[in-house]
Amino acid sequence: MQNAQSALDRFDYAILSVLAEDGRISITDLAKRIGLSKSPTQARLRRLEEQGVILGYRAMLDPIRLGLDHVAFVEVRLTDTREKALRAFNAAVVKVPEIEQAHMIASHFDYLLKVRTRDMTAYRKFLGETISALPHVSNTSTYVAMEAVKETMLSDGS
Repeated sequence: MQNAQSALDRFDYAILSVLAEDGRISITDLAKRIGLSKSPTQARLRRLEEQGVILGYRAMLDPIRLGLDHVAFVEVRLTDTREKALRAFNAAVVKVPEIEQAHMIASHFDYLLKVRTRDMTAYRKFLGETISALPHVSNTSTYVAMEAVKETMLSDGS
């Protein structure tokens, strides 16, 4: 079975690039931008959705305007790294809206979390009451972001 990446061609990547810039673009305008007619563009878009290359469409919100301008990266070390403990930690993390990203890391710690809160006071409370209460958390280290230099999603095939 061929994987999705090897099945993608330049038109597919063009569709993905345009959608990453403007997810609300009409099929007609998308077709014009990539140089195909409407029907094949629509068929390609449907295929990309069905293959799971396009996971969905969403509004991009400005966290600063929402009052969520405090970003912290948190190293988390667990007391237990057996599969059952990892599953428990993962299941708990996905339920916490303040945790924007969670990555299992091959390092001297187990997970790296990206956490967004209103301010340092809210973060300190969140760290003590939520992160520390996650399953199997042994200890944490926090790094506060001073400025976001680049935050992007995948936009093209390059």
